[in-house]
Amino acid sequence: MTPKRILAAFDGSKDADEAFETALDFAVLCGARLQVVSVATPPEPPTRVETEAALDAASRHYEELFEGLRRRAQARGVDLETRVLVGHAAEQILRLAADTTADLIVVGHRGHSTIRAWIFGSTSRRVVAHGPCSVLVARQR
Repeated sequence: MTPKRILAAFDGSKDADEAFETALDFAVLCGARLQVVSVATPPEPPTRVETEAALDAASRHYEELFEGLRRRAQARGVDLETRVLVGHAAEQILRLAADTTADLIVVGHRGHSTIRAWIFGSTSRRVVAHGPCSVLVARQR
């Protein structure tokens, strides 16, 4: 199977950066389209004002990070599409992969929420378990 649509999850962590580099390598080798998704999680319990402020801040933060990713992709001849979604990370990644008929999802081994993931289960574990396509978990080299 040669992937033509690759989705990389990105939370700004070192493992997410490794996942991006791996996805970028595959995109170059396969001539695939590459999309990066970041997921902003609303505060608990959600209030309208706090939620809007948190999501605006998260969107600005990810858009700044995306600029660096775009430069890296452009240097390798890959057009990069980026998205910031809102909700539970694994759920949003899986939904986007299904909606865009991704052939491959690339996630980092661990993200920013390592303690929480240790208690509740990691995003990468959920994406592997429920992915609508092949999933590659990238570890730091």
